[in-house]
Amino acid sequence: MKQLSKVLAAFIVALTLIAATGCASTAKHEGTGEYVDDSVITTKVKAMLFDEPNLRSGQINVETFKGVVQLSGFVGTRADINRAVEIARGVKGVESVKNDMRLK
Repeated sequence: MKQLSKVLAAFIVALTLIAATGCASTAKHEGTGEYVDDSVITTKVKAMLFDEPNLRSGQINVETFKGVVQLSGFVGTRADINRAVEIARGVKGVESVKNDMRLK
């Protein structure tokens, strides 16, 4: 019985370590907390772009990975690109902005 308890305890510890490792981030994969943070950043950037009357926010795609926001899509003017980048940079939690937007 004592041996079974030790094996069960070791199994639980191993399972806990595996679960914790699965939530940790790597260079190419985010941890659970980072994914939630990035989702919040993406949502905030999209909302702010939507609120900007001169931008067609539906044509701008927003993706975030580890605080780096990537903007892509097609816009009408260079001023639209600059404004979208400026808006994204102003969102709390944004580390940097990658601009992949193109002019129509």
